[in-house]
Amino acid sequence: MSYRLVLPAMLWLVVGLALAPVSARAVDDTAVQQLLPGVSVAAPVPSVPGLFSADAPGVGRVLFFETSDFVHIPAYSGSPVNLLVGLTATGEFLAASVQAHAEPILVVGITDSDLQAFVNQFVGKRASDAIRVGAQGREGYVGIDGLSGATITAMVITRTITRAAEQVLAAYAAAGATAAPVVGAGVPAVASPAEPEWHWSWQQHRVQVSVLAVALFVLLLVLFLQDWLVQHKRLFQRFRLAWLVFTVVFIGWVCHAQLSVVNLLGFARNLAGGFSWESLLLDPVVFLLWAFVALSILLWGRGVYCGWLCPFGAAQELLSKASRALGFAGWQFPHAVHERLWAIKYLILLAILGLALDSMANAARLAEVEPFKTVFVMQFDRPPAYVLYAVLLLVITVFNSKFYCKYLCPLGAALSFVTRFKVFDWLRRRVECGHPCQTCARECQIGAIRPTGEIIDNECHYCLDCQVTYWDEHRCPPLVRKRKKRFQGQLPEHAVIATDAAGSRRES
Repeated sequence: MSYRLVLPAMLWLVVGLALAPVSARAVDDTAVQQLLPGVSVAAPVPSVPGLFSADAPGVGRVLFFETSDFVHIPAYSGSPVNLLVGLTATGEFLAASVQAHAEPILVVGITDSDLQAFVNQFVGKRASDAIRVGAQGREGYVGIDGLSGATITAMVITRTITRAAEQVLAAYAAAGATAAPVVGAGVPAVASPAEPEWHWSWQQHRVQVSVLAVALFVLLLVLFLQDWLVQHKRLFQRFRLAWLVFTVVFIGWVCHAQLSVVNLLGFARNLAGGFSWESLLLDPVVFLLWAFVALSILLWGRGVYCGWLCPFGAAQELLSKASRALGFAGWQFPHAVHERLWAIKYLILLAILGLALDSMANAARLAEVEPFKTVFVMQFDRPPAYVLYAVLLLVITVFNSKFYCKYLCPLGAALSFVTRFKVFDWLRRRVECGHPCQTCARECQIGAIRPTGEIIDNECHYCLDCQVTYWDEHRCPPLVRKRKKRFQGQLPEHAVIATDAAGSRRES
C-alpha cells in the first residue's frame, strides 16, 4: 500500500486517539481553602454530584464546584477550560481560579497572573448578570475586559463560568438544600433570554467580517477568471502585490486571524468531544477563513490558502519580492536536497500529534515552531527568544524564498493531505515544459515544479506566477519562438499564440 494512503490514515488515527475529552478533577479541601481562605471543610451537597458547600467568615454558606463537572464547552484548543468557582447560594461570585486548560495562547504567551486577573473580574458579579467580554456601556449587559491576544479563550471562560453557575444554582435549589435563590432579581428584561455568545462576537466583528467576506468573494472571482487575469501581466502583478499587503495587514495584524495547526487539533477534539457549532462560531473571522479554506482545497488544493490567505506566507513573499527588486536573486537548494527537506514539516506534524496523545499543552509548546503567535497575535510582544526566532525566519526568506513554508510549516503539511481530492486542475502546462524548458521550474519560489515539468500539487502555493509565464510571449520559450516566426512572416499575423493551451495540460 502506498505511503501516500498509509500516512494520512495514521495521522487521523492519532488525532482520534489523542483528542479524547478531558475529565474534570474533583474539588478538594486544599483547593477550596486556597481559593477562599478561612472557609470550613467543604462537604458534598446531597443529590448534586460535583457540588460542595462550606461556611465562610462573614459570608455564610458558599457553594464550590469545578466547571467541568457541569458544562463541557470546547475552547480554542477544542478542550474545555476547567475552573474552580465559589459563589453564594443567591448567585454572587466570590472567587474563581483556573484549574486546568490546554489553550495554546495560555500555555505559552499569557502569564498565570494575567489569567487570574481576568477571572477575578467575576468577583462581586452575579450569575444572573448578562456578563460579556467587551460589553462595557451596553444596556442590559455587564462588561468585563478581555485577554489581549486571547479574546476567544476569554469568551469561552466567561460562558463556562456563567453557564456552570446557572446549572449549579438550579440543581442546588432542586435538591431542596435551601429555598430557591433569587436568580432573576434586578435583571433587565433585555438580558433574558441571554444573547448567544457567538452572536455577540459576530456583532463585535461585523466590520471585519464584512471586509473579509468581500475580499474572499473577490478571490473567488480571481480563481475562476485566472486564465484571463494572468494574461494581463501588469494588472495581475499589481493586484497580487496589493493582496499580499492586505493579507499581512488586515488578516494578520488587524484581525489576528492567522490559522494554525492548533486550529486543526482543536477542531478534531471538538468532533471527538461532541461537535458544537457555537464553539466554532465564536471567532467569526477565523470561521470564515476555515470555511473558505475547506471550499478552496476541494476545488483547487491547499495552495490557495498558503499562497493567498496566510499572513506569514504573504509577509515572506513580500520580503522575497523586495529582495529581488533590489537585485538580490537569493539561492535555492539543489532539487534532490530540496525534495528531501520537505519531509521536515511532515515530521514536525507527526511529533505534534504524538505529543497530543499525552498532553495538548505539550503539543501547543511544540506548535511554537509556528511563529504566527509571535508575529500576529502578540505582535512581537514576547520574550526575546520567540521574537528572535520569528525574525530569523523572516531574514532567511530574503536568501531562500518562503523557507519556513517549504520546510517547516506543520499546517501546510496537514492541509496537503486533502489536496489530492481537489476537483479542478487549471494550472496549464505545455509539452515543452521540462523537455527541455526549465523557465517555470527555475522561477518557482516554492520549488513545486519538477525538472520534468510536472507541478507538485501538495507543495504548490497557487501563486500563478507560472501561469503568467505560460501566457507571456517574451518569457515562455515556446511562445518566444512562435513570436519570432510570426514577425519573420513564417506564421500568419492572426496565429494563436497558445495553440496547445487546452490540449497539453499535465497532471502533477
